[in-house]
Amino acid sequence: MYKAFLEADPSAFPMEFSALSNYVWLQQSFLAMFVVWRWENELYNSVIDGTIAYDLCRPAGVYEMWWARAAATRCASAALRCGPILLIAVLLPKPYGLTLPASAQAFGWFLLTMLLALCTVVSLTMVVYMSAFFTASPEGVRMIFISAADICTGAVVPLPFLPDGLRNVLEILPFASVQNVPLRAYSGNLSGNEVLCAACLQIFWVVVLIFLGKQMERKGLQRLTVAGG
Repeated sequence: MYKAFLEADPSAFPMEFSALSNYVWLQQSFLAMFVVWRWENELYNSVIDGTIAYDLCRPAGVYEMWWARAAATRCASAALRCGPILLIAVLLPKPYGLTLPASAQAFGWFLLTMLLALCTVVSLTMVVYMSAFFTASPEGVRMIFISAADICTGAVVPLPFLPDGLRNVLEILPFASVQNVPLRAYSGNLSGNEVLCAACLQIFWVVVLIFLGKQMERKGLQRLTVAGG
């Protein structure tokens, strides 16, 4: 589809085709790390059935334990998945295969923004987890979140391919700070001041989302009832 788009109107194609190939392969390799529909139902169920009481007895905050658990699960799954996909992608012919980073600087930005993207997506999902304290069932919140996030993160179509007005709005939202930034930084599609601003926006959203999640945890625990107490 993208190849047909490029041949139909090369001037309207917003990325180099090799950069697009890198985006797709890296997206698939680290899907488990970036995907927004990866949930741990055990965390939701612990609020509903009262087993969260065991977490409250541990010498750590519920938010911190769940955040670390969500991040570790994503990293472990991505580590198991990425090897075979990256190997196949490297062996494919140009321009369909995975190429080396645009530069050493681009690779450095890729690693940094990848870490920030992980923090962003985990903090985003933690807000959804914390919503379980305030709803009878988390299913509605999850469905709305997934529907919005798949488009807004660039999981369906990379954000550069969206209309300028819509793209400008989406790039400000926290969803764009997930896979959109590191995958474009790898090939140099984001560079210079653009990638610096994107990284700063990632840090901003991580701080805001963690603060929001902690506030939801505090208010949720104040109204939590387990076994009548």
